[in-house]
Amino acid sequence: MTDSTPGAVFAAATAAISAGDVDGWLAHCRDDVVLEFPYAPTGRPRRVEGKPAVEEYLRAVPGQVEFERITRQHVHQTVDPDTAVIEWSVTGHVKATGAPYEMSYVVVLTLVDGLIAVYRDYWNPLTLLEAALS
Repeated sequence: MTDSTPGAVFAAATAAISAGDVDGWLAHCRDDVVLEFPYAPTGRPRRVEGKPAVEEYLRAVPGQVEFERITRQHVHQTVDPDTAVIEWSVTGHVKATGAPYEMSYVVVLTLVDGLIAVYRDYWNPLTLLEAALS
């Protein structure tokens, strides 16, 4: 039996996207998955709805940043067994410039039937912008 806790699903999905495997990440999502980015800068989406739109959004990620190592990953299970708050950090580099990339994220992940339903990502978009301009 596959572990379908939020922490396990997050770990599997993150391993896939870190390897550039968008389809592997999407395999952990519901068809009506929602990505939310409360701190998205002007001109960037704050909400992406549905698997086709999420796929289009994620296809750009492996081309921008090479994730080399997850340096921290802490799962804080909520009282709702399908929701967790996850703190994680990565290091890598921006592909276009070779500049180092270090980012810390806080994700609120909610599953439905063992698949990602809502992925709310609190990250600092200025970090990526600064690294891209380096």
